[in-house]
Amino acid sequence: MRKGALLLIGISVLMICVTIGCKDKKPEVVPVDSVAVVDSIVEEVVEDTVPEDALDSLISSTPMPKAADELFDDFLFNFTANKKLQYDRVKFPLKVIEGDQESFTEKKDWKIEKFFMKQEFFTLILDDESQLALSKDTTVDNVIIEKINLKEKSVEQHIFNREDGLWMLTSINRNTVYQNPNKSFLNFYEKFASDSLYQIESMNDPVNTILPDPDDDFTMIEGDFHPDQWPEFCPMELPSEYIYNVIYGQTYSQANQKLFVIRGISNGLEVEMTFKNKGGNWKLTKIIY
Repeated sequence: MRKGALLLIGISVLMICVTIGCKDKKPEVVPVDSVAVVDSIVEEVVEDTVPEDALDSLISSTPMPKAADELFDDFLFNFTANKKLQYDRVKFPLKVIEGDQESFTEKKDWKIEKFFMKQEFFTLILDDESQLALSKDTTVDNVIIEKINLKEKSVEQHIFNREDGLWMLTSINRNTVYQNPNKSFLNFYEKFASDSLYQIESMNDPVNTILPDPDDDFTMIEGDFHPDQWPEFCPMELPSEYIYNVIYGQTYSQANQKLFVIRGISNGLEVEMTFKNKGGNWKLTKIIY
């Protein structure tokens, strides 16, 4: 799931095939200090020489920094890595709503939730670029992590609230894609992610592109590419079975535009893809690496 090789090819093709412009913009990587804390613990252990249970015990014995409750991302990385912390931060008995049915999960029946950590990236569905700043907003007190099963058309929402300064998982809501405010885009994306020919058909002509300048870390280069060039510019194998959407309090009111962001976990990956619904057909109009 790395974009390196394809990105280098894409940059070369862009410089040959399109007119290039420069912008004084440095690629922004969201800082997550808690990831460094967890990574430093793991690095102290010789890889493949310590049983997994012992490693879990080591991580669980390391208290989460108090500052991690300021930003949800910082909290979440600790929540998924630290079993003891996860049990402490789930509001048991946990309310589970499925359609019009309500049940409760007891602590003894809880299974540790890792969310998207094993795939090393997660996704965001936004109305526009202004909503990107929400992940850094320390005043956000409600966050929802959606696990979206594209094949089964199901959505499982884990709802977190900050109570007395502490993030807590307070409930789970299970529903279908058809009840989701992004249903039109999600139905489109399922086919887009799994069908390479459909991807090309779903390109605007041209697609605006912004890439890091390979010769200058502090600037970006901008240009356009045409649909038949998409294989060279596709950033990675797009997630096609499950995606995780993190809702940092954003509301969805723009039905004809979606910003689909693929954001890496402590690896610098960030791809922003803008789609617009034109006459009932979603088209990729812009991509920023």
